[in-house]
Amino acid sequence: MARKNREEVASWDVEPEPVLCPMCERVIPDDQKDAHHLVPKSKGGKKTVCLHRICHYQIHAIFTDSQLAKKFSTIEAILEDPAVQKFVAWVKGKHPSFSASAKEPRQAFGSGRGRKQ
Repeated sequence: MARKNREEVASWDVEPEPVLCPMCERVIPDDQKDAHHLVPKSKGGKKTVCLHRICHYQIHAIFTDSQLAKKFSTIEAILEDPAVQKFVAWVKGKHPSFSASAKEPRQAFGSGRGRKQ
């Protein structure tokens, strides 16, 4: 007996839409996708956005979980930060599959985590 809700065979050949990183606006390859909690899980956050792994790492290299929860809980707010703007300007010129370690400015200034606000 045939199924009633059968998918069209033609749809098997359709490529999925590419996912764009909301930070750097580059296509995210499958092996570079990372889910970023807009409010960290440790602070009760549930909503996530898909980012390039390098963009995700850079957010956490720049901001503490408390800063993300209080002031940087949207992509728009994150993109307003000068350190993030500098990073995005640099990474936009890289190939979508480019991967490198995030710069860690918070460790360069002694003990403590994050920049003082």
